Amino acid sequence: MDAMGSVKYTELGAFLRSRRARIRPGDVGLPSGPRRRVPGLRRDEVAQLAGASVDYYNELERGAGSQPSEQMIAALARALRLTADERDYLYHLADRPVPVQGGAAAHVHPGMLDLLGRLTTTPAQVITDLHVTLVQNPLAVALLGDQSGLRGRRASFVYRWFTDPAARKLYPKADHDRQSRSFVADLRAAAARRDRGDAEAGSLIGALLDASPEFAALWADHDVAFRRDDRKRLLHPVLGPVEVNCLHLFSEDGRQRLLWFTPAVGTDSADLLDLLVVIGTQAVADPAGTGFTAGGRPSPP
Repeated sequence: MDAMGSVKYTELGAFLRSRRARIRPGDVGLPSGPRRRVPGLRRDEVAQLAGASVDYYNELERGAGSQPSEQMIAALARALRLTADERDYLYHLADRPVPVQGGAAAHVHPGMLDLLGRLTTTPAQVITDLHVTLVQNPLAVALLGDQSGLRGRRASFVYRWFTDPAARKLYPKADHDRQSRSFVADLRAAAARRDRGDAEAGSLIGALLDASPEFAALWADHDVAFRRDDRKRLLHPVLGPVEVNCLHLFSEDGRQRLLWFTPAVGTDSADLLDLLVVIGTQAVADPAGTGFTAGGRPSPP
């Protein structure tokens, strides 16, 4: 990585400090505490929210250290609840290209992040319309595995579903056909909602048509239907089958969705989801083929 030391990197540190100062701990789900000597968040709190070490974040605010990666910039933008314009400015200061709108480092709407932060007792995550996971709460990681660290086409769960058999371990085999049809119909609806000739959606669909005869056959059926809610069975490597209702909240442009999972009525899923708090991500295998390993740590891509 390039060393940081230019005027622009000094500005990056100043910009981070200014954004940190305006956020109250309660805005991001942190306790306020009786004494706070600084306005807004402390450096260690931003580091915690962004998944960075405190020393590394301190270096960034000083305009020193190494150039932050695109993934780190995206994490800082989410931690600091930056607007889309502020996020793009942060990439500019760090001399990094602004990522494509629907990619794995896409900007998450601050309102969705706020809602996600308030969903502390149920698994929840934000995904794109092409099923790229952007951010998950801890219970979603415990239930589904860490799906937020993948890049390229594999970042899309739809792509993994039709090209990687390991991705299908998340669902019982008897449900695979229904899930396949649902994914294809949803993808067609999402592509239609985008501008005609959208390169990102077109590239994903073209790759799937080339890689998966199953996808090609279902695509030829021309079914169109957004997934707005769904009752599904998930296979957890420790808890076993967990039947849940999956609810979707769409952003105004339809490019992002907040998904949250509630126990299905008439099942023991409420008790099983309560156990997730105890089990966390310990000894969870890789149910979705995402690189999720024992101990809850994502393995290298």
